[in-house]
Amino acid sequence: MIALVTVISTAYPAPVHLVEQPPCLITSVSSNVALVDFGQVAFGNLQLNPPPSAGGNVTVRFGENLAGCRINRCPPGSVRYAEVKTTLSGSQPLVVAPPPDVRNTKQPTAVLTPPEWGVVLPFRWVEIAGWPGELKPADLCRRAAFASTWNDQAAAFHSSDEMLDRIWELCRYSIKATTFAGVYVDGDRERTSYEADGYLNQLSQYYTDGDVQMGRDTFDRLLTHPTWPTEWAFHMIFIAHADWMQTGDTNWLAAHYEVLKPKLLSERAGPDGLLVSNEAQRNHDDIVDWPVKERDGFVMKPVNTVVNAFYLRSLTLMAELAKALGKDAEAAGYLARERTAQRAFQKQLFDGRRGIYRDGKGTDHTSQHANLFPLAFGLVPAKNRDSVTKFVASRGMDCSVYAAQYLLEGLFENGADTQACALMTAPGARSWRHMVESGTTITWEAWDQKFKPNLDWTHAWGAAPANLLPRYLLGVQARAPGWKTAQVAPHPGALAAAAGKIPTPLGPVLVDWRNEGNFTLTLELPKEMTARVELPAAEKSRGVFAGDHPVPAKRQGSRWVLAEPVSGKLTLEVR
Repeated sequence: MIALVTVISTAYPAPVHLVEQPPCLITSVSSNVALVDFGQVAFGNLQLNPPPSAGGNVTVRFGENLAGCRINRCPPGSVRYAEVKTTLSGSQPLVVAPPPDVRNTKQPTAVLTPPEWGVVLPFRWVEIAGWPGELKPADLCRRAAFASTWNDQAAAFHSSDEMLDRIWELCRYSIKATTFAGVYVDGDRERTSYEADGYLNQLSQYYTDGDVQMGRDTFDRLLTHPTWPTEWAFHMIFIAHADWMQTGDTNWLAAHYEVLKPKLLSERAGPDGLLVSNEAQRNHDDIVDWPVKERDGFVMKPVNTVVNAFYLRSLTLMAELAKALGKDAEAAGYLARERTAQRAFQKQLFDGRRGIYRDGKGTDHTSQHANLFPLAFGLVPAKNRDSVTKFVASRGMDCSVYAAQYLLEGLFENGADTQACALMTAPGARSWRHMVESGTTITWEAWDQKFKPNLDWTHAWGAAPANLLPRYLLGVQARAPGWKTAQVAPHPGALAAAAGKIPTPLGPVLVDWRNEGNFTLTLELPKEMTARVELPAAEKSRGVFAGDHPVPAKRQGSRWVLAEPVSGKLTLEVR
């Protein structure tokens, strides 16, 4: 059980605090050495509460990883280990922390935690050598850093697949644990904010806690500390658009709208409207995926399919933001540019013979990335969606944990929900099942150490199912800014049941569906919200019913789409 005692920083602008956590288990592992397990990794340090007569030297070892029944003192990559020697002096409480790490305190990019806390590091286990007598739970606690606004009860997810449930909880906790810095950072190695990390964290915090301020604070930090990858600039537009959809707040949007324009990188547009990458950009800035080995052999060309997919999507989002602010002429301008570039994109980059996209102009190589991003961003014409979806599904998780967010979005959006769920739970190294079965309690920077030797074990950009499962499996997304209208469109895949709670600014949305014979949905919406509902249509189903009464709905492909929005609490059944 977590103690309610907190230590709040007065010097730190972000709403982050230290929570005193008792140990879950203490075991004796050798003569005069105790191993303490706190159950999950968290960023923090240790407080010792010695008995009155305590004295002498003790050694404290912190670790994220075990080797047998002892803390791994030489862990791989960027997995954390630290050792501190200290002296006890009676019953005086003592905060134990390692010295600062030059890797994650480098200025001006690293985000620093409050100095009055002492150094924090991610750890689950502690070894204490030299403690006088038996080490008892009351003798120590972990001071763990979390967002002070975090609400553990804000969200829930349960399904008929135990592994999916475990994946969601791993990802939910990963978002919570990595709020320690007050803004989104790239794990512990650098503690630096990056635009892509910020967007993925933002989406998942919306669906696990509902807070919007940390995403905004991260956005503001990235305005003064932008990073280098080409596609990361577009993510600033994604962040702003996601904030507007979540909050409906045009005041915040208006104050940040102008700074979004340079993020389009319009100065790189050629005569046909597509962005062109020079040699330096091709060799360094155009990231496609990270690490480099996760690019599926992507061939870098001056006209890059991934870069231009982000550009086209960003033009569409900028048009929506401009319109929301009453800037209709600017919105029209963005859409005109998007139409021009879209024509060139389809003409130059789509291989009609194979029905998929090339990596760029001047190559016939067709990577997973050249197809998953256009699919996720809605750029694939209707006549080509089937071939592109089949290609992406057939290639599987041939990308990083970052790109997996978009790969799965594309599959869910295009009727491949069974394949999307299967990829999350697949055996082998490239899945969240692999992380769960490894015993980690925070998601990793990459799928496995072999894909990134300096792998960080505290990286929330690997927590995409925290937003994907409620958005698609439960099917709940904002349809209008501020959630005045929601979309409820479950994508059950092969699952028999799922239920959950989704936080929104208007209150929680409760969903419970069963897919056993007929598909049944029980939905409860907040007072001020209506929802457009789509339900999966079995092959021989004839319509949607509320009890014995038919509900007006039109069949569109594999979905029944209700004719009118719904509100309140109701149960619908497809028969």
